[in-house]
Parts: sequence; C-alpha cells; structure tokens
Amino acid sequence: MKIAVTSKGILLSSEVDPRFGRAPYIVIVDVDTLAFEVVDNSDNVNAFKGAGIQAATTVCDKGAEVLMTGYCGPKAFATLEAGGVKVVDDVTGTVRDAVAAFKAGTVVYSTAANKEAHW
Repeated sequence: MKIAVTSKGILLSSEVDPRFGRAPYIVIVDVDTLAFEVVDNSDNVNAFKGAGIQAATTVCDKGAEVLMTGYCGPKAFATLEAGGVKVVDDVTGTVRDAVAAFKAGTVVYSTAANKEAHW
C-alpha cells in the first residue's frame, strides 16, 4: 500500500511539511517495503491558485491511498476524496515518523478540510 506524505526534503528523515499544495515535495511511500518516490512539487509552491487541486491530482495519479499532511483545504480535500484517497491532518515529525504512525494504526482520518480555501 502506498501513502503520500508532504515533506520539506527528499528523504524519509525529512521533516513533514504542514502545507499540502505548497509543500516542496510529496513523498510516496510503500508502507510494506519503505521504498519511496519523491515528487517535486515546486511548480505548485509559487502557484497563484490551484496548488492544492494540482497536488491532489498528483497524489491520486501516483496511486496513494492515504495522504498525510498538516493542513488540507476544501478543494484539495474534495479532489482527494473523489480519487478515493483518505486524508490524515495535523501530521508532524519526519516522513518516517508519519509512516510509523500509519503502520501502528494510530492515525485518525479526516472527514473534512481543516484549512480554509484561498480566494
């Protein structure tokens, strides 16, 4: 199973970035093997608008079943939900910590966005 984790860096030891759409990287991790792929999200970091929707589309396209991040806005949340991706908010620590929490079953899935839309 693959999960996506927003990240400030390109390693499993990198700190989780609390921003979803504007995180510099999204790390796609196979939770069984810890094999991972780093998605460069730099096109969305400075996007005028639509960063969350574009990042959500990428997460769906990469086959992740869960997104772990700090904050997720309503449009991104709706896009993820439509793609069958569950969201875990308020994630802190490293990417590896996030994966460990997921594997331990201690995560709580969100039922709605936890950040207001940018207008």
